[in-house]
Amino acid sequence: MSFETIIYEVSDRVATITFNRPDQLNAVSPLMVRELREAYDRAERDDEVWTIVVTGSGRAFYAGADVGEIPDDGRVVYEEPYLTTRPQWEAPQEATPPFRTMTKPVLTAVNGLCCGAGLDLVTTSDIAIASERAEFFDPHVSIGLVSGREMVRLARVLPVNIAMRVALTGRHERMSARRAYELGMVSEVVAHDDLMSRAREVVALVNRNAPLAVRGTRLAIRKSLDLPLHDAEILAEAFRERVVRTDDAKEGPRAFVEKREPRWQGR
Repeated sequence: MSFETIIYEVSDRVATITFNRPDQLNAVSPLMVRELREAYDRAERDDEVWTIVVTGSGRAFYAGADVGEIPDDGRVVYEEPYLTTRPQWEAPQEATPPFRTMTKPVLTAVNGLCCGAGLDLVTTSDIAIASERAEFFDPHVSIGLVSGREMVRLARVLPVNIAMRVALTGRHERMSARRAYELGMVSEVVAHDDLMSRAREVVALVNRNAPLAVRGTRLAIRKSLDLPLHDAEILAEAFRERVVRTDDAKEGPRAFVEKREPRWQGR
């Protein structure tokens, strides 16, 4: 399957998804939503893919919804009749990976302007890094809309007063990549021309580890975030006990004793 609004590539066990509407600052359209849904699903189902990288083309990473395609009544555009499918009753996800249900880690590489729903990719990805040219803001209140899901998520990542400032200043104030790093919103800031090579280095480090153990660890953290600590510990142990039954769980200690690199099989 070929795509019109994104680029999908697989190499060295990494699926790279690139937003590819540079003339529209990679603003999401209904077609882009459909193509991203297919790309995320394809990466999740592909046994040759262990990690996913998401980035943008041109000077923007992702500029949120395409304002020109928002209906006058403000409703999110769906292919199906209004409120006939379950996703329409949930918070709109737009370009966000299905982070609550997928198993494979996602690294977001923010190459430039990141605003509105683009912030979702930063707050829901497992690792986020940024180019020195990246800038972050949320324009909703500046175009007469409530900043909803995006800021609720951001307030779980940043101190509430910082998230509130981003939300209430709208498009009139931008956060630099360096400031986002200082606040823990991204884990690293790199020279612009080095962004994708660094992204590949980081996911290569992740991919040196046992893939099922990585997925189990990711799920243990993700699914326990909203739980009381003791419940979270029990859930994490359930994932550990599942993975300990795999061939890779036997290969790891064996390779350590034999002083060699493990040969992970993902089973």
